[in-house]
Amino acid sequence: MLETEVCDGVVVNVPRPIVRKFQARPQREGVGAVVRRSIGRFELKYFDPFLVLDEFSVSAPGGFPDHPHRGFETVTYMLQGALTHEDFAGHKGSIGTGDVQWMTAGRGIVHSEMPAAQGVQKGLQLWINLSSKHKMVEPRYQEIQSKDISEVEKNGVKVRVIAGEALGKKSLIYTRTPTLYLDFTLKPGTNLQQPIPKSWNAFVYVLEGEGIFGSSRSSSPITAHYLLLLGPGDGLMAWNRSSKSLRFILVGGEPLGEPLVQYGPFVMNTQEEIDQTIEDFENGVNGFERAKYWQSQAIVDS
Repeated sequence: MLETEVCDGVVVNVPRPIVRKFQARPQREGVGAVVRRSIGRFELKYFDPFLVLDEFSVSAPGGFPDHPHRGFETVTYMLQGALTHEDFAGHKGSIGTGDVQWMTAGRGIVHSEMPAAQGVQKGLQLWINLSSKHKMVEPRYQEIQSKDISEVEKNGVKVRVIAGEALGKKSLIYTRTPTLYLDFTLKPGTNLQQPIPKSWNAFVYVLEGEGIFGSSRSSSPITAHYLLLLGPGDGLMAWNRSSKSLRFILVGGEPLGEPLVQYGPFVMNTQEEIDQTIEDFENGVNGFERAKYWQSQAIVDS
């Protein structure tokens, strides 16, 4: 018999259960930055198609100076403050609180990400793998200001639609690897049902407050900085039974099901491709032509 839950009058068959959870603990990264890494650590090196999820905190003069990427996408979502981004192709700009930058590194990018404001800058960075047919595409940026992100509130549930669709609102972002990225805030006493394609992998990362996920019979609320891997089912069920707001992101993606070989910021399908990528980067060819002599303004000024 199918398990069902009722949420705002909607019957959901087989809500996705929590199959694994753990707390993302602080670690040092970049120059003077602190990240809470939940995907891309030794307990969970890969959750197809997701490579890394970092909740970062950084203040000047620290940051993430010049570094390369190939073979995947980075999604930076600012929660507080601002970062300046600069790359070897001349692209430069800043993203502030609530803004998102969806960068397709493709065949090669070298860039820096540095604080653009006083105090502590906070955000999330998600790395999404690309299929073999897309790994060597030309780099691309999609930057959306906070005011242009689709947002809707209904029955005490607010969602910001970074990618995909929720509560009748769609994102402007084009995803080469089909992806759902939603920022939910639930007021006290509210609940949520969000469909997720059955074949996709999905996870929740809690930002603020505490909530119950997966089943109303779950006994212990889950608090901030916990990653929840979701099992098979029709969608996510979540409840806020506390006296404070609950905020979390829900991310889902279509698994690629391809071999993966990673060497730091390079992610390909075979060791031979990784060896070629290292050679390309060192010699400044095949997408890294500008890498040999380029330095960001942040490096020049330091």
